[in-house]
Amino acid sequence: MEERLRYLFRRYADNACTYKELEELFHYIRESGNDDTLRSCINKLYNELTEEGSPATHVDEKGRLFLNEPTWISTPAETELELDEKSRKTSWKGWLSMAAMIILMAATILFIRKNSPGDQRGALSSVTKKSTNRSESKFILLEDSTSVWLNAASSLEFPDHFDAGKREVHLTGEAFFDVKHADKIPFIIYTGDVSTTVLGTAFNIKAYPGEKNVTVSVSRGIVKVSRKDGWVAMLTKGQQVKVEEEKKEPQEKAIVPSEVAAWQQGTIVYEDEMLSSVLADLQRVYNVNIRVANQSMMDLRISTSFKKDIGVDQALQVLCKLTDTELKSVYSNYVIK
Repeated sequence: MEERLRYLFRRYADNACTYKELEELFHYIRESGNDDTLRSCINKLYNELTEEGSPATHVDEKGRLFLNEPTWISTPAETELELDEKSRKTSWKGWLSMAAMIILMAATILFIRKNSPGDQRGALSSVTKKSTNRSESKFILLEDSTSVWLNAASSLEFPDHFDAGKREVHLTGEAFFDVKHADKIPFIIYTGDVSTTVLGTAFNIKAYPGEKNVTVSVSRGIVKVSRKDGWVAMLTKGQQVKVEEEKKEPQEKAIVPSEVAAWQQGTIVYEDEMLSSVLADLQRVYNVNIRVANQSMMDLRISTSFKKDIGVDQALQVLCKLTDTELKSVYSNYVIK
């Protein structure tokens, strides 16, 4: 157990965890709230972790755990200060130890509060909003241990404490949810006129402003998707629905479960998507401006996939080959002719 946790902490500190490894690590952190042996083991390993860089996590003033982008301490400014190596390591070790204790205390407090009678926190709850810029993604761990991966140019609004009978959040943009199961306490995501309801499952929602569809794709469990005009669909693993404005029939289809939220793993996948949606996506992902000379092309259907790290130039070259067009670029402005 200790060796496995040591491996997970190292991966986490390097911001290199896979989705499954991250899920496993947070499982252990949650369980430490009522397991003295596990809590002691986690504390010991955090104290040993003295990587030369800022920790992969931080805990905000409300006790929530977030994932940071890695930064490095070996900057020119710090070199000029000629910090003593031993004192620098001692400082980071102390910080990490403190972070470990805060995380463990937060986990323990949450566990105790969730199991305490007469908990009336929901009535006093305030709302938090987390957002991402273009070419940025963010991991958020909610109070109920639900994990959320927020994609580029997106935002999530959620209460600091969920009500006793329901868990509600509001999404603009795209996010992958791994919802912590809770019997009889539904988790509801609102995206404009469309709501998605679950008890505990994993799925992706894409609902960017200005796009025609709200797309829900399921990788595990059962999801209910509904629209304010009364339309309702039940989706299971490997199913997707695209919901347009009222009175238009939503489009349901089968998908490959492993491709749900492939963007988390650095892969961009499009299956029968309009060129307009693909280009809007790439502008968010790469933080560039893309224009199409012939607007009649915007309704063309595109099916392709590629790794995000190939860069915007190669990604657009792929699209140009598929649409028999040419690419012109000046700095971060691209034109497809």
